Amino acid sequence: MNTQTDWQAELDVTGLFEARYVAFLETITHLRPRLHHYCARMTGSVLDGEDVMQEAVFEAYRKLDTFDESRPLSPWLFRIAHNRCIDFLRRRKVREGAEKVEVGPTVVLPVDPPGRAVGRAVERLVVNLPPKERACVLLKDVFDYSLEEIAHLVDSTTGGVKAALNRGRVKLAALSETTAGSSAAAPHVLELLRLYVDRFNRRDWDGVRELASADARLRVADCFAGRLADSPYFVEYERAWIPWHMALGEADGETVIVILRKDPDGLTPFSLIRVEVADGRVTRIADYFKSPWVMEAANRISVAQA
Repeated sequence: MNTQTDWQAELDVTGLFEARYVAFLETITHLRPRLHHYCARMTGSVLDGEDVMQEAVFEAYRKLDTFDESRPLSPWLFRIAHNRCIDFLRRRKVREGAEKVEVGPTVVLPVDPPGRAVGRAVERLVVNLPPKERACVLLKDVFDYSLEEIAHLVDSTTGGVKAALNRGRVKLAALSETTAGSSAAAPHVLELLRLYVDRFNRRDWDGVRELASADARLRVADCFAGRLADSPYFVEYERAWIPWHMALGEADGETVIVILRKDPDGLTPFSLIRVEVADGRVTRIADYFKSPWVMEAANRISVAQA
């Protein structure tokens, strides 16, 4: 591995999480919803945000020996999460394109902070900003960090943060809120996902396994990251005392599998699963069952069939 350690690759071969790591996750449970909130708005996806947040938390765990215990834990975790978000955007080539937009007039008129009343709208619109402006607006106008704290988190100066914050606010003021577009899966992917859902609901576990490639990966927060074939994944669902039901749906425009819980009023969305498909086989499953903040952060969840 190079100096920019590939924590995603290392996490994906972890297998069942060791007890020490699970204990660490439990100690920061109160911080994880805020970390996810930030990562979700930086990446523009509640699911990508959770994946990035899990990688950041894993990186923090592996770096615990470098943490100064005399300092607060939250800013340290936020800085790691911020860097993981930037890495994510760089991988997606979003940062390169966004920085081209950033080149322009160096003098802009100041605007007032948006205020908490429109914070939700700001969160949806910041995806249109370059990464540094996006981070500064989120950290100041949504998370209420001071300019000095933001400068430390994004590795900048107070003056640099002020400038980025002002540019970001000006651009946001010129935007009108729009509904996020849909990234619905291709027909052949939808067909495979429908088959996955149908076999799961019939408890045809062998049939579900047949849909996956030999080296399909699985990640379940707080539990497992590795090869699906090496996991107790479907066994755990089979043993569950609650008869979970699944259905195709959408979360913020992305096709997902929705886990439904049977309540007195009927089937209620409980959690989400992202299933990736290639060459007619399931290649990766990310189950967010133990990440309730993902559902809370989604702007819109719909169920196509139940």
